[in-house]
Amino acid sequence: MKKINKIKIKINGKFIKIQDKTTLLNLIKKLKVPIKKVAIELNQIIINKKSLNKIIIKKNDKIEIVHFIGGG
Repeated sequence: MKKINKIKIKINGKFIKIQDKTTLLNLIKKLKVPIKKVAIELNQIIINKKSLNKIIIKKNDKIEIVHFIGGG
């Protein structure tokens, strides 16, 4: 039986546990975030959405997901 390793990360100020070796894209999909309407910051660096599938989330990473809101 294979043990699933979990890591603790912080998303928008809340700590959660996720599976180790999760990509940023898989996390965004799991959270059901509308990717076209958000900006994503990983450890205070804004991430290019084209690279989401290449970024592996590490223990204690801090992720901020900011939704765009229209107005005038």
